[in-house]
Amino acid sequence: MTGPEVWREFDHDPRHPEHAPMRASDADRDIVLRTLGEAYAEGRLDREEYDERSDAVAGAKTLGELPEVLADLVPTSAVVPYVGAGALDTRSIEEQAIAKWEKGRREVLMGFLVPTLICWAIWLAVGGGFPWPVFPMIATAIPFLHSVVQKKDIIESNKRAIVRRQEREMRKLQKRQLPPPS
Repeated sequence: MTGPEVWREFDHDPRHPEHAPMRASDADRDIVLRTLGEAYAEGRLDREEYDERSDAVAGAKTLGELPEVLADLVPTSAVVPYVGAGALDTRSIEEQAIAKWEKGRREVLMGFLVPTLICWAIWLAVGGGFPWPVFPMIATAIPFLHSVVQKKDIIESNKRAIVRRQEREMRKLQKRQLPPPS
C-alpha cells in the first residue's frame, strides 16, 4: 500500500506536529518498512536506497522522523481531501470504488485461471480421459462472472463503504480535535 492510505494505518499520524515528538513503535516502523518494500518491488527504489531508508527507519526514535523517509513515495496529503465543512470529494470516491472493484476482479480472475490451468495440466499429465477439470473450472468461474455482471452494484457498494469509512474518520478527527489532513 504505497498510497496516502498508509497514513491511516498509524495510531497517531506522524505528519501532525503534535505527534512528531512521540516515540515511534515497532508497529509504526513496520508500516514504513512495508511501504518501502512495496516501493522497492515496484522499482521506485534501487537496492542501495532501500537499504539506506530501511536503516533510517530502524534507527528512528520519534514519529516525526518517519514521514521524511516516505516523502517522495507517498503523498503527504490525503487522496480524498476534505472540501469545505465536512463535504467529500465524490470524484475521488468514484475512482477509489472502481479501483477496488478492479482489484477484486483481478483476484477472482486469478482464482479462476490458476486452478483451471493446474487441473488441465494434471488432466493432460495423466493421459486425458474424462474431462473432469470442467467441474472446478465452472466452480471457479462463478465468482469471476459475478464480478463482471454485477460491476455497477459492486462499485456502488464500494462507494458506500468508502463514504462510511471517511465519515467515521472525520468523527474520529473531530473527537481528537485535530485539523483534517491537508
